[in-house]
Amino acid sequence: MPYQFTVSPDFSPDHLSGWYIFNTWLQKQTGEAIHLEMYDNFQSQRNAIQQNNVDLIYANPYDAAMLVRENGFLPLVTSGIADEAIIAVNADSPIADVAELAANIRVAMSEDPDVRMMGLIMLEPADLNASNISIIGCDSYVLVAKQLLRQDAEVGVFLAEAYDDLSNIIKSKLRILVRSQISVIHHALMIGPKLANKRAEYQQLLLNMADDPKGKDVLHSLGFETWVKVEDEDMEFMIDLMDTLAI
Repeated sequence: MPYQFTVSPDFSPDHLSGWYIFNTWLQKQTGEAIHLEMYDNFQSQRNAIQQNNVDLIYANPYDAAMLVRENGFLPLVTSGIADEAIIAVNADSPIADVAELAANIRVAMSEDPDVRMMGLIMLEPADLNASNISIIGCDSYVLVAKQLLRQDAEVGVFLAEAYDDLSNIIKSKLRILVRSQISVIHHALMIGPKLANKRAEYQQLLLNMADDPKGKDVLHSLGFETWVKVEDEDMEFMIDLMDTLAI
């Protein structure tokens, strides 16, 4: 049976082919049979994790605690790109500051749990929370943008990286109200119990990836420059921070 690799459902669609290329590279480098399985949403991915069907995962920060504390996963590397959130409005919106937002506004956001959490924190200056806004759930950040363009939502919450990846035409019709600057929250590539004895081997392969021309090309297909090692204490710090922010 091949090992299973999966990627957090909030990845940019532009990089879908890149993850398949990365999976092929990883199989060649490790000599292991590794199957890339993409899930449409966070819940179906979490179900697969709970059923022990995931051995490698590029995980979002919110799920890190579950993966480490409940499922025995260990961190390998991160891209070095911090997860930040953006609150944006239609470019024609009269709203110039988050504090101007009123109760019962329509807020478009994805299922991405860490971005939802950051977005709600960023709405607090307007005394807004999940109980006094109307959340419009979207399957992707492109759909969050469409809600704003159609004026079906007053506010949209984006993963900053995903917002930056939107086309210039779309971004020209939107306006950023605020961008978070937490700096220490990030996705991480993590390894499960079945492969734990190969952690050091996998980690070194990934850390050396940018030194090889083919490996560098694969990284660029993901939108990354290199991999950065994640120490256990760094992961624990991030998990503790996420727990604090979620309170």
